[in-house]
Amino acid sequence: MASASTKAVTTKSILKPVMTLKGHRDHISSISYFPDCQRMISGSSDKTTRQWDLKAGKEIEEAWGVCEGMVWAVAVSRDGRWVVTGGGDLNGELKACEVETGIVKTFKGHSDEINCEIICIDISADNTLLASGSFDETARIWNLETGKLVAGPFKSGGYVGAVRFSPDSKKLAVKLDLGTCLEVWDVQSQKLDVRIGKASGREVALTPIFWTNKNKTIIAAFEFSFPADSPLDVFDSAKTIYEFDAVTLETVGAPFEGHTKFIGGLALSSDGALLASASDDNTIKLWAFESRQLLASFDVQDPRRLILSSDSRELAYTTSTKDDYKISICDTPPDILAQARTIARKKSARRDLLNFDATRRPPAGHRRPPISAIPMAPRPPPARDPQQSTFLRLSKFFRFSPRTNAVRNDQHRDPLDFSATLPLPRPLSGSTSTQGRSDMNPGQSSRPLPTTRSSATPPTTFADPIHHLSSCVSHTKY
Repeated sequence: MASASTKAVTTKSILKPVMTLKGHRDHISSISYFPDCQRMISGSSDKTTRQWDLKAGKEIEEAWGVCEGMVWAVAVSRDGRWVVTGGGDLNGELKACEVETGIVKTFKGHSDEINCEIICIDISADNTLLASGSFDETARIWNLETGKLVAGPFKSGGYVGAVRFSPDSKKLAVKLDLGTCLEVWDVQSQKLDVRIGKASGREVALTPIFWTNKNKTIIAAFEFSFPADSPLDVFDSAKTIYEFDAVTLETVGAPFEGHTKFIGGLALSSDGALLASASDDNTIKLWAFESRQLLASFDVQDPRRLILSSDSRELAYTTSTKDDYKISICDTPPDILAQARTIARKKSARRDLLNFDATRRPPAGHRRPPISAIPMAPRPPPARDPQQSTFLRLSKFFRFSPRTNAVRNDQHRDPLDFSATLPLPRPLSGSTSTQGRSDMNPGQSSRPLPTTRSSATPPTTFADPIHHLSSCVSHTKY
């Protein structure tokens, strides 16, 4: 099944830098923004770290640093207090400089091993912990304040190319080699939670990984079908980006497909809306993370590392061509950023609506508790006399207006045999009406009504008007 990303209509053009930073004399391995986005630090194989003034567009020469070996990784804490560098030349070199005081701390532990260069680092969201990965096939966690080892070594069985704390710092994700193995470790218990893939132990990629969706998933450029014993072809590995469930490491949703060669740079915006990738196929691509839609593809010659500013308005990438090593800074296309954020908002609103609806529904198999009520003694049915006339029983439910000055007629006939068109008679003068009464003698017979009457004689009262009642009821609508 084709993924959503392969069907999207994209913009393909040249990404024009607004600023270019030059000074390094070898491959630039890592770059990182300071929190204010006004400065940047870079590390290179030329064994130097450099800081850059992004307003002036030039290097801050007094911040230039020299290391014992090549610099593989640089990072700045979110509060701007710490600048950390990792690298070395066979012997691992991991240092943290406190920006305000200039005090430098050295972290020792990886250096106990042979070929223990520090390849990757990450600083926790609360700025207290430092994670490092090395050629010694281990990851370790340090206290930034004291410089002491607090967890690890986490032995992985492959070169550690990327480490990343979960936002709550309870888990550490570790990517090995060329993206053929991914692990999740529990920081407190220092035990492996889950692993997918297999490490080859022959080569390493510095492509970063990211936690997403509130600690629930991990983003990584990954290669499932790269056999450990196959001839090494870096350009053919890890050219697809996947989202993994952090608990099971099963893939979630569609992959990000579009690159045709190895992905060496990956960046996720701070709000999780925009994903950027750089590949050896000489393109930089921008994706809507939530929908996997490929929003834009730019032709860039030999891109390596890639980062986004904290507000996602700037995109910085490195290129390495013969004797030309530079950092290019571009404005993120506003329409692309807006489109990615709109997609993210709609997806989030849809999720919130579904979650709200789910909380209102009782779970499957759930039954509401019975409503408590005050017990009451059953009321006995009313006594009924089977000999009581039909009229007397109905008279309890229907009331009739009495009429006076009625005259009796001595002609006897069936009490139900009279015309339904006769007007309602009035009772005899001085007589008592029996309508609505239940004390009438059931055996008492009613006198019949006359079939004709004089114009001077008032209508006669009848004692049992059931025929007239049935005529009225038959015309009532319910």
